[in-house]
Amino acid sequence: MRNLTSPRARWRSGNAMAAHDGLPAPVRAWAAQAALPWSATSLRRLWTRALRESGCPQAALARLAAAERATLRREAAQIWGSDYPQ
Repeated sequence: MRNLTSPRARWRSGNAMAAHDGLPAPVRAWAAQAALPWSATSLRRLWTRALRESGCPQAALARLAAAERATLRREAAQIWGSDYPQ
């Protein structure tokens, strides 16, 4: 339930499971351990862009991790309160 407190967690119409199942296997595996509830659309967009720029799946996964760290850094106070360490 911890991911539901993210300001980016919103209910969307459509079949989220089918969209998730359509992601490449490395992205699905990454999403399973992610700290935030990423939408399949966001993950596909980030993955496609990173893979196009780097041509390397490992670099694309590193880009997903960097995006998550940046989001957590930006939204930490809103998610966990202003006393949360930066």
